[in-house]
Amino acid sequence: MLTIICITILAYAIMGKDIKPLLEKVKNVDWRSKIAGLTDKIRNYAMRAGRTAAKPVLQLWYVLNDSNTTNTEKALLYGAIIYTVMPSSFIPRRLFGLFGVLDEGAAILYVYKKVKSKITPEIQAKVDATLDRWFTEYVSYEIVK
Repeated sequence: MLTIICITILAYAIMGKDIKPLLEKVKNVDWRSKIAGLTDKIRNYAMRAGRTAAKPVLQLWYVLNDSNTTNTEKALLYGAIIYTVMPSSFIPRRLFGLFGVLDEGAAILYVYKKVKSKITPEIQAKVDATLDRWFTEYVSYEIVK
């Protein structure tokens, strides 16, 4: 249910609709427990999408984990990340190729612009370290395989 609410908040925010009633539904959410399981999904997405495409998703994920991020920002971030890594989409990639990536890209871009100022040097260092670790492991695996 939270996933649907957050994706709806994201869609409403992108369209300029009032999101206050929906924010009431997520004001008492324990965000730490909700985002704990996203790491593996983000890593799987990163391995398919590549380092460059994964970087903003990881930046958003680390901002989502930051204590200075508001509930509104957390709902938008959660919605954007879940929408990006979930297997179904409003515009399916299998049918529309590049156009099928645009809706995920629009979601990430919208939220990224909203929270860009929250990406601190510490968050950026965590992102870079995570990407280095993931892609070093991936390259090592591919060479051995």
